Amino acid sequence: MSYSGFSGFAHIASGSLAEVYGACRDLPGALIFDQDTGRVVDIDPRYPPTDETPRPGRPRLGVVAREVTLLPRHWDWLAAQPGGASVALRKLVEEARQDPRLRLRAARDSLYRFMTALVGNAPGYEEAIRALYAGEREEFLAHIEGWPGDVRAKLEELAETAFD
Repeated sequence: MSYSGFSGFAHIASGSLAEVYGACRDLPGALIFDQDTGRVVDIDPRYPPTDETPRPGRPRLGVVAREVTLLPRHWDWLAAQPGGASVALRKLVEEARQDPRLRLRAARDSLYRFMTALVGNAPGYEEAIRALYAGEREEFLAHIEGWPGDVRAKLEELAETAFD
């Protein structure tokens, strides 16, 4: 995963969460973004992120248990799948993640979140969002042309995956 930190409209750092946090830690109002999702990362300063070296042995998978509500026929189908419900659901999710339309939509949503947090009231913002979701790259770039340089450069970088 890659992160970017901004203080106002100035790009501070990009890299691992620990690197970006270290660069932004003492800047009031700095925002750290997950570049994959466009979401602002909230860090509790009592537990700062670290770049830990991997330990030998089996890696932690990060499995998270949550509740899923399905109809009985859905549970019946899942139970009949090789490996059971969890394996079947993971396979379905991984297949869906490979769908180019969904990947394009996720890239656009990520760019939208990033733009909204940094320049949601900038001139041409709404027009840029419309161009983004319409898939009109040149029009999008034209609407962000007058925005602060660091923000525009990061948007252009992130936009690489948001247009086909």
